[in-house]
Amino acid sequence: MARLLPLLVIALGLFFWYRSRRNAAARPGGAAGAASSSPGLSKEAAALGFLPQDRQDAERLMRDPQIDGAREAAERGAWEPAARALAAAGRDWERRTALVIALANVAAEEDAWLTAWQTAHPGDPGAAAVRARSTVFLAWELRGGSSAKETSAEQFEGFHRVLLRAREDIARAMELDAEDPSPYVSDLWAGLGLGYPHAYVDELWAEITTRAPFHFEAHYGALQYWCAKWHGSAELARDFADKAASGAPAGTLLPALRLIAFFEHLDRPLAARHYRTPEVTAMVDAVLADLPAVRPDHPRLAEVRHLLAFFLVQQKRHAEALEQFRLVDGCVGAMPWKYFGDAAKLYCDYRERAVQGAR
Repeated sequence: MARLLPLLVIALGLFFWYRSRRNAAARPGGAAGAASSSPGLSKEAAALGFLPQDRQDAERLMRDPQIDGAREAAERGAWEPAARALAAAGRDWERRTALVIALANVAAEEDAWLTAWQTAHPGDPGAAAVRARSTVFLAWELRGGSSAKETSAEQFEGFHRVLLRAREDIARAMELDAEDPSPYVSDLWAGLGLGYPHAYVDELWAEITTRAPFHFEAHYGALQYWCAKWHGSAELARDFADKAASGAPAGTLLPALRLIAFFEHLDRPLAARHYRTPEVTAMVDAVLADLPAVRPDHPRLAEVRHLLAFFLVQQKRHAEALEQFRLVDGCVGAMPWKYFGDAAKLYCDYRERAVQGAR
């Protein structure tokens, strides 16, 4: 019995310790209660005004009243707000292309509103541009997001058939507005699936840059084409990014292309050691230096901030990362988070690393 007494004392101690911890967690503000009610949000992050994981929108890149309003109206079946928004964008090609993309995503799911728009105004170039991009989106939906070996012959057949139809819609949009680069950008994305030869893409690129030499959305699409996973290589993608960034005026976001080309060709994109070389640090610094000149309503500014936040955390530059997280919190449908299974969780994990690292 004497031998059992120490064990009994230890067991009783553990029991009372566990019960006190359980009761504390059950009280409002208890550690476990806070974690369960706000996943992905520490007390420090909450104090800074950050949103929990379940309030991160993984489908949206940013909030923009004009784009959101036009898209939401289209989802309700009304085309008039879309037409007004595109007319208001005028020759602002970044905003026009962003509107086309947002509306095309809706039309790829349900296009009755777009059909009604084209019936009412058969020669409307805005409607034609949305139709062209929506057909490209529809083709990619038919293919699915799996690798080639996991994609069926039926999926590939539907994919290529709809992409060929998209080329007809793209040609129509080009005819209706010869100045608008957005149909040419849509053609770049059709080319990823149809395997356009390099010479054709070079010609297509000349058409785009004649119309909008520093168009970020166009550069992003072209960079994807030149990546090794599509029709180029790591070297071609990085050469393209370097050329674009080095020749761009301040405020175009084009220095971010170097970060994208680098990220796209990592075998282990979450391994921090890849990001801590002097070369990558210089790439990040160049993007940070470009930000003050970028217009605050640039449609891709939020995505570049997300990318910067990710790179800065990997470089343990936590206070600088926190500045970027503050400006994008709530919408996480952006690179790099969207490349992984649970974008909101990964975003919150990296945000928490910045919060704790900056303390």
